[in-house]
Amino acid sequence: MKYADMFRATENFTLKDEDAGLRRLGAAAAGVPDAKQLDKELTRELAQHIAEWQDVFTASRSKKLLIILQGMDTSGKDGTVKAVFGDINPLGARTVAFKAPTQQEKDHDYLWRIHQAVPGAGEIVIFNRSHYEDVLITRVHDWISEKECEQRYGHIRDFERMLTDTGTVILKFFLHISKAEQKQRLEERLKDPQKHWKFDPSDLAERAHWDAYQRAYENAVRATNAPHAPWFIVPADSKTQRNLVIAHIVREILDNLQLKYPAPHPEYASIRVPD
Repeated sequence: MKYADMFRATENFTLKDEDAGLRRLGAAAAGVPDAKQLDKELTRELAQHIAEWQDVFTASRSKKLLIILQGMDTSGKDGTVKAVFGDINPLGARTVAFKAPTQQEKDHDYLWRIHQAVPGAGEIVIFNRSHYEDVLITRVHDWISEKECEQRYGHIRDFERMLTDTGTVILKFFLHISKAEQKQRLEERLKDPQKHWKFDPSDLAERAHWDAYQRAYENAVRATNAPHAPWFIVPADSKTQRNLVIAHIVREILDNLQLKYPAPHPEYASIRVPD
């Protein structure tokens, strides 16, 4: 079975805390000694392969790649960027972290700021949070009605369809962390002064709405999962497993694109560079 098929969201999937700790790939799945270190090394190899593919991706300029990372606080969006995409050339890639919208952004439709950040030809863009915040936090806090949320699902489906129709490959990853694991990670940030910069008191306020967020994610994924813009549900209680799963899927998708360098120019062979 292909890696993408193993983790692709099903039509009626549900989020269960016990699924967040699954170990389905690599040495951890096989239960071999030193599994964590072996899986980290494999992720590193895959990350280097992704970086090598980026050279062809940039040169060919035939596709655009948009990677969306969504998940509860502490699920590992930043860690994924570092572990899986840390080797790619920043000249052909961008990471966009979407925060609360500015006043100028609020004055436009909610997809306005998103559209400005999507990749151009030959570019890889990673969204650390995304337009899905506009059907998650907004719904959990009743800033939009159920009817408005359904309308936004339609907008998002149309938006992503347009992107794929114009050459963008979209991969959407939900980093599935359990409530107990989030508690542990938040406590680690509070105990370690060097991790205080990662802590935001608002994370505790949002944690109080855990069940509502789980339902909001289920609804959003079900409503926007499509063959051209698939959702992948990634067990994220293990940081090593999370990174390995995403690295395998991204590499597999890049391999399947079968991109090639542009055709050479035979006439260049006769050109002599002057002294």
